[in-house]
Amino acid sequence: MTLGLSFGTAAGDYDRGRPGYPPDAVAWLLSGVTGPVADVGAGTGKLTAEISRQGFEVSAIDPDPDMLAALAEALPSVPRTVGTGESLPFADSSVSALTFGQSWHWVDVARASAEAARVLAPGGVLGLVWNLRDETVAWVAALGRAMTSSKAESMISADEVNIDPPFGTLEERVWRWSRLMTADEIRAMVRSRSYYIVGDLDFRARVDRDVDAVLADLGADTVAMPYVTHAFRTTRP
Repeated sequence: MTLGLSFGTAAGDYDRGRPGYPPDAVAWLLSGVTGPVADVGAGTGKLTAEISRQGFEVSAIDPDPDMLAALAEALPSVPRTVGTGESLPFADSSVSALTFGQSWHWVDVARASAEAARVLAPGGVLGLVWNLRDETVAWVAALGRAMTSSKAESMISADEVNIDPPFGTLEERVWRWSRLMTADEIRAMVRSRSYYIVGDLDFRARVDRDVDAVLADLGADTVAMPYVTHAFRTTRP
């Protein structure tokens, strides 16, 4: 099992533990969009749901049928198709916006950029967005050390969000916000990480132990998890 295709085995934990996206961030990503939106790497529909709430016609694309099955339970009216950022089930110039929530770091950038340029109409939006825990907060940094860092976190911290031609410069915006979470929801979030899902029993036991120690130190049933949402957008020439 590859990391990128591991999430379906933990779809329940993913849906319970992962946050949604700030409405203002989604509105900014899709500013000026009037036509159909495709949410790529949609997973259980965290971003898809907010796009739909804002009145856009949205379809969901994901490589994992199990993730799409979970999305269907929450968003039964949203069309969904198995696919990847490198191979999208759309005709040329047929989509007004492509969004990648927590998923662009899984793509081959050159191939996904070329495919995005193929399916987007001229002037169409390519939007990339990630929710990262705010590790400037001491206990969140301790949680991060217990969990170990992800590919996305490493990419954002290194300022390595890249796209290829024909797209130009990415515009970036940042939002800071928080989400109330129980200890069990935090544990579910940890279990939804790809490296945890594919890790061996010893690795998962160590992560569980270290995460439990951080949670015990907090001494609260519910905590406000601070997030920093990084959003990037560009348009097809």
